[in-house]
Amino acid sequence: MSDKKTEVGIIMGSKSDLPVMEQAAKILDEFGVGYEIAIVSAHRTPERMMDYARDAHSRGIKVIIAGAGGAAHLPGMVASLTSLPVIGVPVKSSNSIDGWDSILSILQMPNGVPVATVALNAAQNAGILAAQILSVADAGLQSKINAFKNSLKEKVIKSNEEL
Repeated sequence: MSDKKTEVGIIMGSKSDLPVMEQAAKILDEFGVGYEIAIVSAHRTPERMMDYARDAHSRGIKVIIAGAGGAAHLPGMVASLTSLPVIGVPVKSSNSIDGWDSILSILQMPNGVPVATVALNAAQNAGILAAQILSVADAGLQSKINAFKNSLKEKVIKSNEEL
């Protein structure tokens, strides 16, 4: 957990998802966005998942990043229980079908229960998207994101010059 005001919840179905989900935390640290990180399994701890989703807003959470592998029900189930934006991170797990099971489980949500979905194992993009959502009401954060995006541009320009 970071020491800043907690605005993003990063949750995952199991500890094995942590190496992927830490990338969301790392980019949020770079932007100075506070977060909490927890294991919340849709299948093994459904009551914990329901409590987490229902109570997140009252605890100051503004965006939830939910990573899950295999059947990957966590992002969708959390989205069904909260009005907060939920960003799903499909995780390629040991029992995965090349990650496609996770991707499709998160991506194919029914109308009325949206989950923003990033690429397989792309928790960094989930962190960036969460920061972009928060930056709508935070000019300082928006400036940091603009600087980050500019640094990406500069890396491409430098790489081209090195050819």
